[in-house]
Amino acid sequence: MVVGAAMLAINSAVTPCSVRESCSIGCNAGPTRVPSFLEFRGLRRENFTFIRTCGIQSSSSQPLVKRQTRFLDGKKGLRVEASATGGSQTFDYDVIIIGAGVGGHGAALHAVEKGLKTAIIEGDIVGGTCVNRGCVPSKALLAVSGRMRELQDEHHLKALGIQVDAAKFDRAAVAAHADNLATKIRGNLTNSMKGIGVDILIGVGTILAPHKVKYGKIGYPDRTVTAKNIIIATGSVPFVPPGIEIDGKSVITSDHALKLEWIPEWLAIVGSGYIGLEFSDVYTALGAEVTFIEALDGLMPGFDPEIGKLAQRVLINPRKIDWHTGVLAKKITPAKDGKPVTIELVDTKTKEPKEVLEVDAALIATGRAPFTKGLGLENVKVETQRGFVPVDERMRVLDKEGNTINGLFCIGDANGKMMLAHAASAQGISVIEQITDNDNVLNHLSIPAACFTHPEISMVGLTEPQARKKADDEGFKLSVAKTSFKANTKALAENEGEGLAKLIYRPDTGEILGVHILGLHAADLIHEASNAIAMGTTIKDIKFAVHAHPTLSEVLDELFKSAKLEEQSAIPAPINREPVPV
Repeated sequence: MVVGAAMLAINSAVTPCSVRESCSIGCNAGPTRVPSFLEFRGLRRENFTFIRTCGIQSSSSQPLVKRQTRFLDGKKGLRVEASATGGSQTFDYDVIIIGAGVGGHGAALHAVEKGLKTAIIEGDIVGGTCVNRGCVPSKALLAVSGRMRELQDEHHLKALGIQVDAAKFDRAAVAAHADNLATKIRGNLTNSMKGIGVDILIGVGTILAPHKVKYGKIGYPDRTVTAKNIIIATGSVPFVPPGIEIDGKSVITSDHALKLEWIPEWLAIVGSGYIGLEFSDVYTALGAEVTFIEALDGLMPGFDPEIGKLAQRVLINPRKIDWHTGVLAKKITPAKDGKPVTIELVDTKTKEPKEVLEVDAALIATGRAPFTKGLGLENVKVETQRGFVPVDERMRVLDKEGNTINGLFCIGDANGKMMLAHAASAQGISVIEQITDNDNVLNHLSIPAACFTHPEISMVGLTEPQARKKADDEGFKLSVAKTSFKANTKALAENEGEGLAKLIYRPDTGEILGVHILGLHAADLIHEASNAIAMGTTIKDIKFAVHAHPTLSEVLDELFKSAKLEEQSAIPAPINREPVPV
């Protein structure tokens, strides 16, 4: 999960170290380059009235047989048996997923599509952080901030020939809009799982042993269920550094900020990454002044430097925002007895005191921490790394010796590979593919990320510094191409010509290494590039694609066409296709 799908863990501070591979599920060697595209056909429990052999491997390396049976809840379903000659092991489910966020939901839907008896355990509310305290409600607030910015920009409207009275907003109604949206999406997720026969088990899930999980709520007896495969999808919570006291009113996390209980006149935001940028967009549009506190030497450290520089000019400098970089918030004390919030700043490197800020409120946007306590990982000899569950490239959980644990997987924020809601869902689908004997390795460099500011920022693949290091290490030439939104007819028609698209590529092979966009609807535009990376499409192929005119997609059309390839890569591969009359 992330706020606005915008928490990309790209550095070693939050990414688990690489671990050795040890295949234990009978999969083929070598990753699948092209991902499967899915069709959910609404399979229900009553569809499973047959007996068939599945390619899942039991712990005794014998094939499993699914048979119609009746579970403890009285519903018909499938039981899973190991058809070993010397005996059998019966499980309640093919798959149990701990956590009903976006990742768990995606895995559950795909599991049913693949014919697996599935249950999902949720200790809080369906939808997890993304739906209830992250992506979804934050997009509702950002929709409001976008409208407010447009209505408040008299110069922009005048250029279009529009005149409006002063724009106003109702804080409570804005907050209700965000809450109502979360409620609606949560209901949609719940209904989609119930509709296809996923059992939703309410309670906190704990792994007791391989293939065995207990769940329950305070005041009620625990229940134990078994599954051939267990998927951990417990997500994350806001990370609060030591020395910061959260009171939920004047010193808050993103969870509190989304409730929009009040609009402070002066808000300090600790951290200038995706979360901090999005909330600066919301709160300044609604009248607050913002001060960024960033521990590193520059703002927006996770972005491509060129995009970050442009973003500062477009998203920060013109607004009521100032900043302190290279400093840590050593101590933050909430407002009390008429006194303001106090923030003690120290130099990041020397730890020498710098100054004390007094503000109306402070928002802690320093990232997120995995929610993995209480999972019972010690019962299967797993040791977390800074709270993250160690996994290999197939999301198989590793024990403290570095060996894969049969039938145990972890997806999403809890494994720390890429802390994005859609990454969690993609990982979950990949796991289900492996469970059903279709080896699948997700290419994380093909997963896009976006920051839903106004204008938006999006990216996929490597930043330019990362790509240059890769080029130096591997000994190949690197090239960069750029196009501006100022040359795009659709952007100019909307008087939104501020923006840049940047392509990082290999001129010898035409391989796309990274694409970064700042501009109108950048979050939508990025997917042409991310899909190209996922499917291995080279620039020499994609530059012949046709884009409708006039559309914003022509920004990428011009970007790919502007790439300069070396002679051996400049000639497109012939396509054997008969002409189609129109």
